[in-house]
Amino acid sequence: MIEASDLEPAVAALRAGGVIAYPTEAVWGLGCDPDNEQALTRLLRLKARDPAKGVILVAASIDQFAPWLEGLAIELHAPLASSWPGPTTWLVPDNGRSQALVRGDHDRVALRVSDHPLVVALCEAFGGPIVSTSANRAGEPPAMSAEQVRATFGAELDHVLDGPLGGLERPSTIRDLVTGRVLRS
Repeated sequence: MIEASDLEPAVAALRAGGVIAYPTEAVWGLGCDPDNEQALTRLLRLKARDPAKGVILVAASIDQFAPWLEGLAIELHAPLASSWPGPTTWLVPDNGRSQALVRGDHDRVALRVSDHPLVVALCEAFGGPIVSTSANRAGEPPAMSAEQVRATFGAELDHVLDGPLGGLERPSTIRDLVTGRVLRS
């Protein structure tokens, strides 16, 4: 069972504009507050990630994405509801809610409702979605343990939330909600 006290340092770091590392379904992730431009900029610098690519947002429930889904055609809600929670990231038309660094050079925002207990608890404690991008420098393989995260990023991170990976062999599938096209399987 995940104790609230275990989450407090991670949530405090997120609220203070920090960058944290945490286990996801398949690999370790880096996260920050998706509404904090300074935190987003810092996260992208840590990864040496091209800001044009954008990042994924992860949430505890579809309700946490309500502001991002506002105005979405009702028939497009069904694929989300039928695949979440779970390892499917959907590219959803941006309704203007997303920070530019979240969507990158795209007109879509990448959203996933996690079924990883620690990610769910973290998003619930934070009170909304967080950024979820693999914990690695651009071009390097993603970290598979807290030790690898610490070896790669050391004191550059504000908190490392220890816990197990979710048991999946690869990161989430990415699909375009409007076209159904699979971008990553």
